Amino acid sequence: MLDTYAERWALVTGASSGIGREFAHRLAGLGMHLVLTARREDEMRKLADELDTRHGTRCEIIPLDLSIPSNPEKLVDEIHKRDISIELLVNNAGFAQVGTFADTDQEQIFQLVQLNIAALTELSYRLAGPMIEQKHGGIINVASVAGFQPVAYMSAYAASKAYVLHFSEALWAEFKDYGITVLALCPGPTETDFFNVAGVPGWLKGQAAHTSEEVVKIALRSLEKKKHYVVVGWKNYILSLLCRLAPRKMVVNESRKYFRPRSKPKKKRKEKNTEQDSASAEGSES
Repeated sequence: MLDTYAERWALVTGASSGIGREFAHRLAGLGMHLVLTARREDEMRKLADELDTRHGTRCEIIPLDLSIPSNPEKLVDEIHKRDISIELLVNNAGFAQVGTFADTDQEQIFQLVQLNIAALTELSYRLAGPMIEQKHGGIINVASVAGFQPVAYMSAYAASKAYVLHFSEALWAEFKDYGITVLALCPGPTETDFFNVAGVPGWLKGQAAHTSEEVVKIALRSLEKKKHYVVVGWKNYILSLLCRLAPRKMVVNESRKYFRPRSKPKKKRKEKNTEQDSASAEGSES
C-alpha cells in the first residue's frame, strides 16, 4: 500500500523536530514529496536540504503557527496555489501544558485547543475532499496514550487527545469505503523535547520511552495494515486497556501521582533580580 504513495505529496505539520521530523525522513525514503509546516523556518530548510541530498525529495516549506485560527486555511490555500494535491496528511503539530489549574496560563490553553483540536480538524476536512474524489489517500492524526483517560494537571491536553482518538476512529469508519485510511497514532512517552516544553523538564529521566524512529515505523506499518488506531508499545497498550476497565475515579486519581507540580521554593527576603521558572509550555511541535 505504501508503495502507491511514491511520487505523491504528503503534508507534515510540526515538521521541524521530533516525531514530525522523523515522519519527513521516513516518507521521503518511500519516495514521497513533502509539504513541511511548522513555526521554525530555519529548521525546516535544514531538513529539506538533508532530504534532497539523501532522497532527491521535493520539499515545499510553509512556515506557519497553526495555533493562530486563520492559519490552517492559509496553509491549504497556499498548497492549492502551488498546485499540490495532498495524498497523505500527517497531523502531528501539538503541545501540552502541565500545571495546576490555578497556575495555568489560560491563553496557552486556548492555543492548545486551537492547535491540538481545531487545526487538526480543519485540515482533515479541507484536505479529505480530493482524497474522497480520487478514492485514495491517508490521514495520520497523532493522538496519545493519554487520550484513553483523564489526566490530572494535564487536563486540557489529555482531553484534546481523546478528541483526536475518537475523531480519527469515526473518520476511519466513514472513509474506508473510499479507499482512505485514517489512523490515530497513540504514542506513550517519546524521546523528544515534548516534556521540556510542557513545563516538566527532565520528566523522562528514568522513564521507559520510545524513540521517534520507533513511533513512526509503527505508525507507517499500521497505516499499511489499514488499522484505525495503534498504541506504541505493549506496556502502553495494556495500560490503555486497564484504563477502560478500571473505575474512572481510580484512573484519574492515579494520574495525580505522575504530573503533580513540585512545590515552589520560598523566596528569601533579601533575594533580588531573580527569575521564576515558567511552568507552562510555549507552543511547540510534539
